[in-house]
Amino acid sequence: MAETRQILFIQGGGAGAHDEWDDKLCDSLRRELGGGYEVRYPRMPDEDEPSYARWSAAIRREMTALDAGAVVVGHSVGATILVNALAERPPEPELRAIVLVAAPFVGAGGWPGDEFELPHDLGARLPQGVPVHVFHGLRDETAPPSHADLYARGIPQAQLHLLPGRDHQLNNDLSEVAKAINPHDLGSASQE
Repeated sequence: MAETRQILFIQGGGAGAHDEWDDKLCDSLRRELGGGYEVRYPRMPDEDEPSYARWSAAIRREMTALDAGAVVVGHSVGATILVNALAERPPEPELRAIVLVAAPFVGAGGWPGDEFELPHDLGARLPQGVPVHVFHGLRDETAPPSHADLYARGIPQAQLHLLPGRDHQLNNDLSEVAKAINPHDLGSASQE
C-alpha cells in the first residue's frame, strides 16, 4: 500500500514557538521520515499563553481530520496538553502511536499547575493498545529529565527514550522520533 501516513505535530508554548522554534523540529521530522508521510503542523491559539481549554479544543478539531493509523506528536507543553486531552477523551480515529517530546509533567513531583494537571491513572485512560513513546533530552533545562521518569511511572506502557547531550529542543534533531514512528521505512535496522 502506498497510502500517505499522517502525523499531527503539536507545537510547544511561548512567543514565537510555532515559527521560530518548533518549525525546526517539524522540518527535522519531515526530513527524517521522507516521502509517504504528511506532517500536519497547526498553529495553536495564543501560543504565548497556552490554555488547556483553547489548546485541547484545537487539538480535538485537528484530530477529527485524521485518518485511522495516524501518529500524534507533541512537544513541550503541547505534549502535556495533548496527552491530557487524549486521556480525557480518546479520539475517534484509531491512533498508531502517541509521541511526547520534552514534555513537562504537571502534577506531584513535576511542575505545579491546576489547569494542566495530569490524572493519577494517566496510562489507563489513554487509548489501549496504542504505543506511547516519551523522548527527553538529558540536558533539558526547561523540563528536567526527571519529568520523563514521572511520565514513565504515570504511563507504565510507555517506552522511555532518554537522549544524552540533547536539550529541550532535542538539538532540533528528531531522527530517533522518526525511527520510533516507523522503524521499517527508514534505512536503519530496527532492534525491537
